[in-house]
Amino acid sequence: MADRPDWAPPGVDTKRANVARVYDYWLGGTHNFLADQDVGRAICAIEPNMRVIAQTNRAFLGRAVRLLAAAGISQFLDIGSGIPTQGNVHEIAQQANPDARVVYVDVDPVAIAHSTTILAANQNAAVVDADLREPEKILAHPSVRALIDFSQPVGLLLMVVLHFVADEENPGKVMATLREALAPGSYLVLAHATHEHKPQAAHATEEVYNRSVATKLHLRSRSEIERLFDGFQLLEPGLVYSPLWRPDSPGDVPADLTAFGTLAGVARKA
Repeated sequence: MADRPDWAPPGVDTKRANVARVYDYWLGGTHNFLADQDVGRAICAIEPNMRVIAQTNRAFLGRAVRLLAAAGISQFLDIGSGIPTQGNVHEIAQQANPDARVVYVDVDPVAIAHSTTILAANQNAAVVDADLREPEKILAHPSVRALIDFSQPVGLLLMVVLHFVADEENPGKVMATLREALAPGSYLVLAHATHEHKPQAAHATEEVYNRSVATKLHLRSRSEIERLFDGFQLLEPGLVYSPLWRPDSPGDVPADLTAFGTLAGVARKA
């Protein structure tokens, strides 16, 4: 296989693993490089459930978006959206409401290029190159302003992305900036990796990841993750492991929930 596939945007460093591409590898995607695969395999050696964890997180996102669409939300801002795979937000939202509008935000050139291709014929969806650490720039971006009306309720999606924001980068302030931009009746969908219950394996994963990927991983406790929901009211069943959040059937809930190191929740701004 060639070192640089045809789909790789110019200037992408194929030798350095990337957050979005490692996750794409776990989800069974094809838009990743050998460096991403190596990191993905190394972490799977520590946490054999990693592929299932990624798939479970994706399933939670789908359930949450369907809930928001049923509640009348017709515009979604997906920050840290990653590389498109099956069950994309715009597909789920526009199936419920063909006029639903979706803006994806990411910093990975592969994710942006692939999203741009997929959305080329979709006038109600766009992708923006911007960083969660600079929420003001996201909120002011022309493509965001063209599709998202912040005077009306919005579905804000932050799926497995805030654990890449370090404490010194003030994730609480990032969340406050985004929250203040949202109209009452908006929703927050958030999932975050935790070291709860399996600290030894979690910290080993964190160490391998941070040694190989430019964007560092920062696992947090339940109480730290709960604080990210400040200003929102958590819906039932609260902040839980992602398979436990309103599963489609009891059979979807695994026996050992401690193997699923992602806490997830959906909350509403009053």
